[in-house]
Amino acid sequence: MARAYGFVEYGGPETQQLFDTPVPSPGPGQLLVAVRAAGVNPADWKVRSGRRTGSVTVHFPAVLGREVAGVVEAAGPDTGFRPGDAVFGATAEGYGGYAEYTLVDARAAALVPESVPFEVAATLPVAAGTAFDIVEHLEIVDADTVLVLGAGGGVGSATTQLAHAAGAAVLGVASAGKRDLVESCGGMWIESGDGFDARVAATAERCGAVTAVVDLVGGDVLERAVALTRAPERVVSVADPARAEELGGSGITRRRTREVFEQVVALVERGVLTPRIERTFPLAEAGAALDLVESGHAGGKIVVTLP
Repeated sequence: MARAYGFVEYGGPETQQLFDTPVPSPGPGQLLVAVRAAGVNPADWKVRSGRRTGSVTVHFPAVLGREVAGVVEAAGPDTGFRPGDAVFGATAEGYGGYAEYTLVDARAAALVPESVPFEVAATLPVAAGTAFDIVEHLEIVDADTVLVLGAGGGVGSATTQLAHAAGAAVLGVASAGKRDLVESCGGMWIESGDGFDARVAATAERCGAVTAVVDLVGGDVLERAVALTRAPERVVSVADPARAEELGGSGITRRRTREVFEQVVALVERGVLTPRIERTFPLAEAGAALDLVESGHAGGKIVVTLP
């Protein structure tokens, strides 16, 4: 048996707890990974709350977390990995990352370079992977002015870094508490809240018209942002893809492949992408880690670590 942290029914934080779970056996295309670090994301508490029923396989008690880094203990057939390999990737369907052991899809896993700590590698599959797919989808170039709504979150900060690295001007909309984070990622900070669109328009007069929009907020914020660009077809929304499509834009297709993760971790090695880790928590305090993310006040990535 192995220790894990998750939830026993849909609901709030009161449904979360530590429990023992059987160590799984890898099937074809799967890796049994001894977890060293697990990324904590807003999707975790949304799954626990029941807001994502039908989109994620849940068997109670359900282990939280969808991205990990660790060491391969055993490999099923046709994986391309061996026991002892340091890997990071997305957990297999129905398995979670806040655990001593989990299953990882070999197709959605890559080797961890020696220069990249496990805590950093564990933050890459969800937020950095999504940002990479967004920048590739929009084909960001140095002539672009990219508006990022929700630039202070994990996906937003990674998108800001990657778009900035491509040479684009990046306008990052975020709360005042996340100004330093946005600016450290290469973005021009614009305060969120009422009147943000007027502030974006004033800034765009200095750096160029908005040519692409990355939405991580949705709702009225997305609608106001679309009015700021003459290219609605270059509006991508993670938060509200259906509304983005109605407005002429689109959602984003996550690839979650070994090839994408290899490119993402190579950017980390080269210093092009630097995940901002605000705090790490041991597995026994995973509840506090998720509480911090659910509060919306985290100024960087939150990671659960295991010895």
